[in-house]
Amino acid sequence: MSPVGIDKALRTTPPDRLVETLDAYLSATHGAKSSTVWLADYRTTTLAPTGVDLPGTVDEQLASATRAFASQTTVLESGEGQGLARLHLPLSAWGERVGVLSVGLDPDRVSAERPRLQDLAESFAVALQAAYKRTDRYHMARRRRGRLTMAAEMQWDLLPARGYEQPGVRLAGQLEPAYAVGGDHFDWSVNGDWLTVTALNGMGTGLEAALLTTLAVNAMRNARRSIPAGQTTPGNLADQAVLAADAIFSQYGGARHLATLLLSLNMATGELRMVDAGSPRLILVRSGQVQEMALDPQLPLGMFGDTRYVEETGQLQPGDRLFIVSDGVHAAARPNEATYGERELSRAIRSTRLQPPAEAISSVMRSLRDFHAGAELIDDALIICLDWAPRADP
Repeated sequence: MSPVGIDKALRTTPPDRLVETLDAYLSATHGAKSSTVWLADYRTTTLAPTGVDLPGTVDEQLASATRAFASQTTVLESGEGQGLARLHLPLSAWGERVGVLSVGLDPDRVSAERPRLQDLAESFAVALQAAYKRTDRYHMARRRRGRLTMAAEMQWDLLPARGYEQPGVRLAGQLEPAYAVGGDHFDWSVNGDWLTVTALNGMGTGLEAALLTTLAVNAMRNARRSIPAGQTTPGNLADQAVLAADAIFSQYGGARHLATLLLSLNMATGELRMVDAGSPRLILVRSGQVQEMALDPQLPLGMFGDTRYVEETGQLQPGDRLFIVSDGVHAAARPNEATYGERELSRAIRSTRLQPPAEAISSVMRSLRDFHAGAELIDDALIICLDWAPRADP
């Protein structure tokens, strides 16, 4: 098959057979002796193989694949004494880390095949992301810690993706406890120069919190998507908050509400638009200094009828980093001790200054789990990390 041929094959093969189609192509066109697709689990801390072929030492392959996933660079495993080299190529779609493709080759083919396989890995990652909505196979492969709760199933299916990247902006987010998250959630969308991000913390726990969050996310999406055709500037965030608040109040009559932070970033200029309607905190990292951005606190969504909201503005500087954290992070507590936010959050954030957003949120989450002494988190925790710099001139 030609490169065009594999693109067509990935589009036309049954979605649950992408791995087998890729393996056949790698063998026929690149002389691959074996291939393995590793998928990241919901916590993005473990890789799981999908497919039937795992030749060689599994632990060595997993260690090399994990390095490729963490660094987002291709890792060469020489396979000394086996007559086989393996390339471990990160699978990433628009900045979201999906997993790793491992390809076994004759050592003398590595240098010629490496750039071609890197391009192929990018195409396969996009096809794999599309397949997630059409088969359960890859969802099941990611569940390394057993079954998700019903609430967690709803929250993960509601996400657009856990990451995004383009010149000038990088975004990543994570929900914990990954297999039992209830009301915390984030949503994002790109339209023209604008990236809109929403962080939500639904009242309550479990399925009731997930249902509340689902209603709010879809109400805000409905408002966001109601912009007249051809207009790329986002609708007023205050209007989105009002629509969501009205929908929640109509359903629950004020008995349940939802804390929310809405944010729009102009990726060309760094202009910020914000609405603070609850507990998610916005933290700015600028020139190595960590400080909370003081916004005007407004009522959570759905607490009262006919609530109106006010949009605030701000301006990022080149190299700025934003963190959004829910109260499950900044207010995490243990008996007779200061909260996590007071003791550790700023230090954990400062330690991530050289890490990309996906690694930065993993580092902060590890620090949070250490604070809980390895036990499952008591409350839902949400962390979003966003980096901005002006786009380079084309």
